[in-house]
Amino acid sequence: MTFHPDRFFSDALTRLREEGNYRRFADLERRCGQFPRALERCEGTSRDVTVWCSNDYLGMGQHPDVLYAMHRAVDEVGAGAGGTRNISGTTRAHVELEAELAGLHDKEAALLFTSGYVSNWATLGTLGARIPGLVILSDALNHASMIEGIRHSGARKVIWRHNDLADLEAHLAALPAETPKLIAFESVYSMDGDIAPIAEICDLADRYGAMTYLDEVHAVGLYGPRGGGVAEERGLMDRLTVIEGTLGKAFGVMGGYIAASAALVDFIRSFASGFIFTTALPPAVASGALASVRHLKMSQSERAAQKARVSQVRAGLDRLGIPHLDNPSHIIPVMVGDPVKCRYLSDVLMSRHGIYIQPINYPTVPKGTERLRITPSPVHSGTDVAKLLAALGELWSQCQLARVPQAAE
Repeated sequence: MTFHPDRFFSDALTRLREEGNYRRFADLERRCGQFPRALERCEGTSRDVTVWCSNDYLGMGQHPDVLYAMHRAVDEVGAGAGGTRNISGTTRAHVELEAELAGLHDKEAALLFTSGYVSNWATLGTLGARIPGLVILSDALNHASMIEGIRHSGARKVIWRHNDLADLEAHLAALPAETPKLIAFESVYSMDGDIAPIAEICDLADRYGAMTYLDEVHAVGLYGPRGGGVAEERGLMDRLTVIEGTLGKAFGVMGGYIAASAALVDFIRSFASGFIFTTALPPAVASGALASVRHLKMSQSERAAQKARVSQVRAGLDRLGIPHLDNPSHIIPVMVGDPVKCRYLSDVLMSRHGIYIQPINYPTVPKGTERLRITPSPVHSGTDVAKLLAALGELWSQCQLARVPQAAE
């Protein structure tokens, strides 16, 4: 039988739609200086919407310091970097940003990548491929970029149950003492919003002679007195071999990085194909990120305001009995548990209320745990919160979704 590629693709997409897992992208135009406001464009028309699911957690993508730095860089040096870092793409902005990031995490050096995904993929892939006999112990809920990097490396991978210290220790104890080991995990897990027991993991690493690799992409800028992440907040940065972060979430721009010892960073710089063979970040992007990092090192107001908004939304959901995962982070997963209803809720929030929250369905989360992932920011107003809660309460009743009984006063 002849293979028809387009028919195969169409059939696969049809199945996705029937399951409620087909992803549709909203055509949004963010308004400079007015985040979380945006314009939704559809079939020649446009209307105002409020974004409630952005990873620009602090609104730094609209901050005047960031915009000024990017405009100035474009005016001074132009648009692109001009090539890969080793050919012609290293600029003063890259050098200064790497130094700033190393200082943020109290490490000897840092290395920039084009995204957080690439930094994980390239670093874990290189460590796993180049360290003879390395075993990488990976948390079961690690991000796809970490999983792909480990898989690409060809190193032996051991998956331990999510945040389960006893399971991690059992796997460590089963390995010969002389075996090189690397524990790979995240601080804030982006879909459930829970936080790893970093100190206890470091204790196990010390006990069994393992290196540690901490992904802080959903924490940098947000936690710690200077925005260094959960590890800074808990005074643990010196105990971690590698800290990986992003510039595309709380810092509001684009890019990824690692911070570690000078020797490890130089090793990755010299051997990682994902660094060597890709065009460098544009200098304007690096300049904007540098301004953002420097601002959040000094300013506490954005973090404080965000925490207040998160608490306000959580309290409102509790009053309405709308189920959401209890966690200590800034991420509020509102649990729906059905892909079709999750998609419907998202569509109606947008069409009827001008509220944009993308549904989170399989394979991003397991089937039966579909959710709306809400990320309150310091630039959401009290009126925004009231409108969000009213809309969710109305739709919860319309869809006859289960509510959580309120605890007795």
